[in-house]
Amino acid sequence: MDTARSDRVNLERFYMKMTACKRILIGGIAALWLVALASANPEIAGRWQLDVARSSALDGWNKMDLVISLDGSVIALRHEMQWRSTKYEATNLVDLTQPVSSDHFFRIEQRHMAVYPTKGGVTKTTAEWIDGGRTLRTESMTPVEVSQGDVIMRITSEYRIGEGAESLTLIELHSSRQRPLVYIFRKVKTEDSP
Repeated sequence: MDTARSDRVNLERFYMKMTACKRILIGGIAALWLVALASANPEIAGRWQLDVARSSALDGWNKMDLVISLDGSVIALRHEMQWRSTKYEATNLVDLTQPVSSDHFFRIEQRHMAVYPTKGGVTKTTAEWIDGGRTLRTESMTPVEVSQGDVIMRITSEYRIGEGAESLTLIELHSSRQRPLVYIFRKVKTEDSP
């Protein structure tokens, strides 16, 4: 009788240990899945030059490059803008794992629309990959000054990687506009970069 009870106790310990091993294994797999989900598609990285003829009007600017850098789950979107001899650079950071707050959020159409950031306003941005990792979608809630006072503008942006990673389409939907802004970029090869 003691032998049967001893075998049963050992069997229960074995299952308990197996359950702990299974938990560790499942936890490890889940962690790897989250890392893979949060990591950026490397095809989006690099310098992208605006195709002015195929894009929404850039009024207020006559040239634009978008430089995208990756650092784990953080993606830097650097806008290099130019109007004749005037050059301007601004970077928006997004994180695939958590919302990001910024008091210096840049909007491409800001100069043309004369809708300026609220003084002391903070923009909150979230980011995620959709379409099987081919599209980076961001959503920003940014406070702006309009003639009626301060309001929150929602901007949903999709950075769609084209076939062969040679083109990038940026589609911006603004809560303040009826039509989206569409910007078409071509990837700048390293030998073509300035």
